[in-house]
Amino acid sequence: MIYLDHNATTPIDGRVLEAMMPYLQGLYGNPSSLYRLGRVARSAVDCAREQVAALIDAPASQILFTSSGTEANALALARAQNRRLWVSAIEHPAVFENASKQPERYLEINILVADSSGKVLTQGIEGIKFQAGDFVSLMLANNEMGAIQDVLAFVEQLKGLGVIMHTDAVQALGKIPLSFRQLGVQLMSLSSHKIYGPKGCGALVRQAGVPLRPIMFGGEQEQGLRPGTENVAAIVGFGKAAELARLEFDQRASLMSALRNRLEQQLKGISGLVIFAEAVERLPNTLQFGIPDVNGEMLLMQLDQKGIAVSTGSACSAGSEHISPVLAAMGVDRGLAKSAIRVSLGKDNTESEIDQFVSVLKTLLARH
Repeated sequence: MIYLDHNATTPIDGRVLEAMMPYLQGLYGNPSSLYRLGRVARSAVDCAREQVAALIDAPASQILFTSSGTEANALALARAQNRRLWVSAIEHPAVFENASKQPERYLEINILVADSSGKVLTQGIEGIKFQAGDFVSLMLANNEMGAIQDVLAFVEQLKGLGVIMHTDAVQALGKIPLSFRQLGVQLMSLSSHKIYGPKGCGALVRQAGVPLRPIMFGGEQEQGLRPGTENVAAIVGFGKAAELARLEFDQRASLMSALRNRLEQQLKGISGLVIFAEAVERLPNTLQFGIPDVNGEMLLMQLDQKGIAVSTGSACSAGSEHISPVLAAMGVDRGLAKSAIRVSLGKDNTESEIDQFVSVLKTLLARH
């Protein structure tokens, strides 16, 4: 199989699995237990916290482990309860639906619009009279078309107003340089399985002194903010994956950028094909395109039959008959949006796989 859907999930790295195995077998202690087996587990969790912190340039004490990036987003947005909330129109459902499906939790919900290139511009907040405690959530990089957002510009514009700024950095992690200290946000969401770590583990990074509201109760784990016995093996895996992502960052970014450029050049030879967000800075591994009069889901299934895995957009909303809310927010024509295919590359993809994908794609399109 040619796997080209790394924004949905990545295969677990063999070195990550090797690091996890002892904590799935002999080192099974509860990290809250005081005897040796528990202390070993606690030490492993603390080590993973340091590894994740090193990848994003943050103090380890500010890393809160969760079950996923989705839970991290939910925990962050709980801070906005009974406050005014702004979210961008291109957010992942883990943010957008967390807000839109629970409107009673917030004093107001306001949408920051995106332009046709997929960028959310700071002009959208000009003239707004922000109040201390207002909450803004803007993703660092979009999971569908890969557009990188200028979160730092928003932080600078909101500085000194007492606004809480959150960014969903799940897709940015390990793909672009990322410094929590320099970015200046108060909250940041991360996920393990996007960087060749295990599923079922994420993290919320919070600036010191930023209060949070727990969304579950029943334990004092993770500074009393995320109760439940820690998934030690998954956390260890997240830590190892973060360490590898930091050490191999340049190599991975260079490879994925070269492969995406190769893919992009070949796709431009297909009549009528449109590359979304082509004009703005994007993740080095992500390319989303559309072809008029082509059904994206049908094309996806035809590619699957040929042993090629791609996506129509967010894996969290796959199977929906609606067009991508992200493409809709960009003003993309509905027919073109329904044809959307996302290719997201990984560290183990090759030039020959890119060439084979384009060849198969052209053959399938010739039948339409």
